[in-house]
Amino acid sequence: MHRRHRSRVEADRLVADYEASGLSREAFCVQYDVTLKSLDRYVTRYRKQKQNQKGEESQRFVAVEVSRNAGTGGELAVLLATGRRIEVKRGFDPGTLRQLVAVLEHA
Repeated sequence: MHRRHRSRVEADRLVADYEASGLSREAFCVQYDVTLKSLDRYVTRYRKQKQNQKGEESQRFVAVEVSRNAGTGGELAVLLATGRRIEVKRGFDPGTLRQLVAVLEHA
């Protein structure tokens, strides 16, 4: 087996193929002419990269303005950058708020 340099894109594609193949590491390496050591290195780098991307996505910041209005009765309002306003009044259902937040996080 000869050494072959693969670009990051090629290595990432190889890992995606490996994960989708259902083959053992050994069988995949024989079929795709890659060493176990190289595959392991590609898998480690690929998974680390994916984890970092997930972390970046979950660390988005949102501008929040807090104001206290007399007589509001414990209301909470969030004004989004898009101009949309989410308002929660006293006696709200926490389960509904959790569902709303989950939908917004995946939008």
